[in-house]
Amino acid sequence: MTTRTAPTRALTALTEPAADAAITVATRTLGLPAIREHVTDLAAAAARERLSHKVFLAEILNLECDERDGRRRIRRVREARFPRTKRLEDFDPTLLPDLPAATLAHLATGAWIDAGEPLVLLGDSGTGKTHLLIALGTAAAEQGRAVRYTTTAALANELAETTSITRTLGRYARLDLLCLDEVGYVHLDPKGAELIFQIITAREERASIAAASNAPFSEWGTTFTDPRLAAAVVDRLTFNAHIINTGTTSYRLRTTRTKGATNTR
Repeated sequence: MTTRTAPTRALTALTEPAADAAITVATRTLGLPAIREHVTDLAAAAARERLSHKVFLAEILNLECDERDGRRRIRRVREARFPRTKRLEDFDPTLLPDLPAATLAHLATGAWIDAGEPLVLLGDSGTGKTHLLIALGTAAAEQGRAVRYTTTAALANELAETTSITRTLGRYARLDLLCLDEVGYVHLDPKGAELIFQIITAREERASIAAASNAPFSEWGTTFTDPRLAAAVVDRLTFNAHIINTGTTSYRLRTTRTKGATNTR
């Protein structure tokens, strides 16, 4: 058995301007923008701290990896198409008695997504459902998962207007998490209801759906028209699901009052 050795290369004593030019060309060729931007400052810091060449190389490569990971998180969140920015750290779980801190912490890990478990948020308008839906979706996207946010009406329209229903259904089936907002807000025609049911069925026990609704399950028949279809949707979204009741009191109003009381102290 022969051992392959790396080819040796003689080092060239470049001038500083030549070295800068070579780094610019190489980092553009290799797609290393963070190194290109920070190499001068890091090289100066490495010289001051008398780091070895190997340690300097490790530091600058770690910087590129960290920034690439950050860009990937930003891209994942952008691809999810959230209508606005909502984060878990901005959510006050003490205002929702049905949401213990331990439950929220577990949901934030995304383990339920990896297990293909559904999440259903039920409550009146303004009780924090959409905030939670977007915030949990954002956390999942930043953890590297493929996430998409949409409303029930928008999804039904997209499916009805697509030129390739098979391709569109496949795209939604491949998501790690589908955030489906405003379930029960609008009446769906039979075709739209059937198409959404196909997506829910394609993801059943395999990939997670997080749904938010201001209507109890007993009223979903007004959205999905066919009582049997509505029952099938409820059955698939509640099996092994995390169900959180956000109540009837406006979360937005309570948050505003809490901030106002804090500011007047």
